[in-house]
Amino acid sequence: MVRRGLGKGLDALIPGDFLPESSEGAQQVSIIDIAPNPSQPRSEISDEGLEELSQSILEHGILQPLILSKSASDKQYTLIAGERRLRAAEIAGLESVPAIIRDVTEQERLEIALIENIQREDLKPIEAALAYQQLNEEFNLSHEEISKRVGKSRTAITNTLRLLKLPDDVQLALYSGKISEGHARALLGLTSKKSQSAVLQTILKNSLNVRQVEELVRKLSGQKNKTQHKSETVSPELKSLEDQLRTLLGTKVILKHGKKGGTVVIHYYSEEELDALIERFKRL
Repeated sequence: MVRRGLGKGLDALIPGDFLPESSEGAQQVSIIDIAPNPSQPRSEISDEGLEELSQSILEHGILQPLILSKSASDKQYTLIAGERRLRAAEIAGLESVPAIIRDVTEQERLEIALIENIQREDLKPIEAALAYQQLNEEFNLSHEEISKRVGKSRTAITNTLRLLKLPDDVQLALYSGKISEGHARALLGLTSKKSQSAVLQTILKNSLNVRQVEELVRKLSGQKNKTQHKSETVSPELKSLEDQLRTLLGTKVILKHGKKGGTVVIHYYSEEELDALIERFKRL
């Protein structure tokens, strides 16, 4: 089994020949003896997803053992990876779970929890940003070092961390899903937190899409808008497709439809944004 983008931390803890469907090297550990991971970057797990996983566990058991470390606290073990499986096992009524015990540092524990969630795309942008910030500030890891550990590009790490520069109300709106990451990135084009918060209220009040926010930000920043040629008309269907692509890519996209196909124009406003787009295409 080949693991891509796991980072050095997780590869060092899981044997290279350890397959998800195998329980080799695992031991049964009582659930009541497992303390939660204090470095878990994900703060919420879908109840619906847990219910589905618990049903699967009842039918097939836990196919991939959890990873635990010895704990010095009242609990015997501390969870490193497998929080969803642990919670689902509790819902399913299991008393014990299969687990592999490893010795890890606090930094490794955070890295592994972060990597596991990123692989499953469970982390919200703000949660990922806070985890990257912790790796940077508490463990003195550079953006380049973080990128190598979590399998993301350096620019993707930097761009995600930039979300923490937004005011609290904008971060909360992003975390709660009231705005998308594309909206938040567009707001970073404003230098004042007051203006960012003001535009947030405009977004929420008028249900602005990412394109509209980008145009509003450019206007507020004093940038000239490129007006469409009067002879050019865009159908509602084409506009809808453009909006979907803007939401997906987090940047301005223009579709030019012709008789025999057409072209897709994707805008970027810095080298970092270009690198981030390339990384996003690689994951599609």
